[in-house]
Amino acid sequence: MRYLLSVVLFCLPALSQTIHGAADLDRTIEQAIKEDKIPGAVLLIGHNGNVVYRKAYGRRALVPSPEPMTVDTIFDLASLTKVVATTSCVMKLFEEGKIWLDDPVTSYLPEFQGGKSAITVRDLMTHFSGLRPDLDLDPPWSGYETGIRRALNDKPANPPETKFVYSDINFILMGEIVRRLSGIPENEYVKKILFEPLRMNDTGYLPDPALKPRIAPTEMLKDGTLLRGVVHDPTTRYMGGVAGQAGVFSTADDLSKFCQMLLDGGDGLFSPVTIRKFTTPETPIGQPILRGLGWDIDSPYSGNRGELFPASSSFGHTGFTGTSIWIDPSSQTYVILLANSGHPQLRKPITPLRREVATIAAASVGYEPDASTQAGATETGLDVLAASHFGVFRGRKVGLITNQSGIDRMGRRNVDLMRQAGVNVVAVFSPEHGFAGAEDHENITDTKDPATGITVFSLYGKTRRPTPEMLRGIDTLVFDIQDLGVRFYTYETTMLYAMEAAAQAKIAFYVLDRPNPLTGLHVEGPMLDPDKLSFVGGYPLPLRHGMTIGELAKLENGERHLGTDLHVIEMSGWRREYWFDATGLTWINPSPNIRNPNEALLYPGIGMLEYSTNYSVGRGTDYPFERVGADWMKGRDLAAYLAGRQLPGVRVYPLKFTPAASNFTGKEIEGVGFEVTDRATFSSARLGLEVAMGLRRLYPGKIAWNVNKSLIGNGGVIAALDAATDPTIPARSGMAQFERIRQNYLLYR
Repeated sequence: MRYLLSVVLFCLPALSQTIHGAADLDRTIEQAIKEDKIPGAVLLIGHNGNVVYRKAYGRRALVPSPEPMTVDTIFDLASLTKVVATTSCVMKLFEEGKIWLDDPVTSYLPEFQGGKSAITVRDLMTHFSGLRPDLDLDPPWSGYETGIRRALNDKPANPPETKFVYSDINFILMGEIVRRLSGIPENEYVKKILFEPLRMNDTGYLPDPALKPRIAPTEMLKDGTLLRGVVHDPTTRYMGGVAGQAGVFSTADDLSKFCQMLLDGGDGLFSPVTIRKFTTPETPIGQPILRGLGWDIDSPYSGNRGELFPASSSFGHTGFTGTSIWIDPSSQTYVILLANSGHPQLRKPITPLRREVATIAAASVGYEPDASTQAGATETGLDVLAASHFGVFRGRKVGLITNQSGIDRMGRRNVDLMRQAGVNVVAVFSPEHGFAGAEDHENITDTKDPATGITVFSLYGKTRRPTPEMLRGIDTLVFDIQDLGVRFYTYETTMLYAMEAAAQAKIAFYVLDRPNPLTGLHVEGPMLDPDKLSFVGGYPLPLRHGMTIGELAKLENGERHLGTDLHVIEMSGWRREYWFDATGLTWINPSPNIRNPNEALLYPGIGMLEYSTNYSVGRGTDYPFERVGADWMKGRDLAAYLAGRQLPGVRVYPLKFTPAASNFTGKEIEGVGFEVTDRATFSSARLGLEVAMGLRRLYPGKIAWNVNKSLIGNGGVIAALDAATDPTIPARSGMAQFERIRQNYLLYR
């Protein structure tokens, strides 16, 4: 794609009228120039591998004499340096195994904060470090080493992972980490690993003086000096022109090569999974701000996304001098707007202009709004196979692992569809809650399907694994159950045990994939310790793993080396950001006490303590997992405590209720109810851990943490609860390693 793009760029002068929104783009930018919001700009839009719009507007310079803007103008990128240069360097070091995101910064900069800081690399790259926005510049100082020393010793204004503060200090430190790990200054390293391979010949730090006539000047300083070819950012200027937060100069054409490389999955420079890792949300649990690693996704700074590109799966960045990039993988589109808004004096931010240009650009390339707002997009693996009349099962003897959730988009049962297509369904296997999904007790017995007379073997009775006798006469096992995306939801363990049995019996195993109702983006600890495996946690996973059941099967087969002859029938029309209600599929209660998507979202956190017999999670009411209570609890006190914790995306209120079953049957008890107000910012795990800590502090000794060890799943969290210390800190342990492994098995964008 690099070479195709080079050919396209060579022929660009005619591209200013190749999209139907050209006139609107021209009018918008020319009006901004007329109103003196910018002197000029270069706009470049890429779509489906081609540059479809490229035009220069206004003037490159106003003083000392006017100069027309040209498409090959070189701009001071300002903070675009953070993503174009520094983030790219970190990506390369990450792929080489030289840097880990959850390592403390002191692992790479031992003198940072006197060697005692808990701030991690991830905190720096997501701007959740707690460090201030910038270094003090008065009195003036100079020198790269001086700047680094100041950054290393700057005192945080907030604890890490508590508040989003966009900070240049974060990336000054990241630039120094790049220098130490690569062994050469960042300007040399990024040239070697990125600019030269992509032939970004007009891009780099410290531009050659010969390029000065093509460089857009920035601010006129108080002493009359016009900054041209010298970085505008004063901190970087004090540091000699090379730093992790600013200093790179480039053109729209060069940046288009960079953007296309990202859309092409790395183009040999980076792996697709690394790009996906760095450009999807990485901010702390429960925070409403969405930032990738370096990249902006949805924050107060993402106005250049416009109104059409999706807020959860596109990404970009801006620069103080008037530069910006936005990239949308779903439509294979990028928008580069380079303006000299700080020349010859500073102006107001051009966020409205960026937003309008991006919106027009998205509409101009025929972009359609994210289908997550349009019900009816998703077909499950069952729907996909039904459309092909189950040809893959022709001549096979099938055992079907399913329950009431195994229906197609029209509500038809999988077993009936298969038999109508001529598939030889030899036996059916049912998980916890039985074939009809209505039984809520242990030791479910074998039965028969009344409609077909086929034997239904219970995998939640005398055995929880398919036995050789059950598998007699079967050469293919098919798993088709709606999962919840939660570690202790037992259908996942049923699938794992069945995969192991299929491997031992040397029979094929098919998973008909279904959506993760809680999206494929949200991943939350705590991790399950390997010594706490059980039927409610058959594999070491985080509380919410953000994977479909098919992706999970691939991960477990690969990482456990099961040797299962595994085949995943992928869905059609599902994207990782989809909640269940975006799929157009009919909600079928996957188990008796998960009756709607809201309860499904609350279940991971609230379910962590439900093995306590003196504690109710709302079972036996019409609102399971939407409330908790006990006869020793004061609802107002717990509600007040949780309100003080400022949990995002959820409202907590005191209440009284009387369970008709389970704990406290027939007894009125006090407690609290939960109403999710913003599921995008809500964290199931944090709610559960905050409830646990509230109970620990308000009612010590009432909850036996060890009784719930298989649900909590993490010894560090249990120890923190015992000691009344913050359990969210150990809940993050092991997540980075899981994320690295998880990326290798994802099937959907």
